[in-house]
Amino acid sequence: MRAAVLGANDGIVSTASLIVGVASAAATQSDVLLAGIAGLVAGAMSMAAGEYVSVSSQSDTEQADLARERAELRDSAEAERDELVAIYVRRGVEPAIARIVAEQLTAKDALGAHARDELGISEATAARPVQAALTSAATFSVGAAMPLLMVGVSPTGMLVGVVSAASLAFLALLGAIGAWAGGARVLRATARVTFWGALAMALTAGIGKFVGTVI
Repeated sequence: MRAAVLGANDGIVSTASLIVGVASAAATQSDVLLAGIAGLVAGAMSMAAGEYVSVSSQSDTEQADLARERAELRDSAEAERDELVAIYVRRGVEPAIARIVAEQLTAKDALGAHARDELGISEATAARPVQAALTSAATFSVGAAMPLLMVGVSPTGMLVGVVSAASLAFLALLGAIGAWAGGARVLRATARVTFWGALAMALTAGIGKFVGTVI
């Protein structure tokens, strides 16, 4: 939920800022819509590529750690078992019980026990590059579609105001959902995301107005 909200927020801020900047430069409504669609596609592809590269690097690191752990289990099984015992003792388990737990887990799945308790790698947290890329692209596209929809329904003379107001409302809603999902303070999170979204749109609107006047 948190990742989805962040991706949608990024889509709203990026695309709404682009739309407001282009519209402020006195572009036609069709030009603004074209720029927004281009921003949606470019942003979604950028998010997907960035996530894929980043999570692939994480996956490579995890695989290297697992390969090293596999070699250590093969070459020094006793030392690795003692390492597990020490981990459980540090977590508050009595030494005798910690040794029993370590021996039983090692007998069942030594690599899995070390991956989970020593390296912090589990099935639930393992890096999945393709899934991360698709999720980022999809959530960004959903967020970007919101200000684009406003372009289609806004009167030409009110485009900047309608897109800005609607986008800030969308941001506030998503900020509240993200805060609620994460157990954070809703009002503070909503105000924060709305402020930075408004600042981004104000800056691009100013630049668009300046460039449009100069050109």
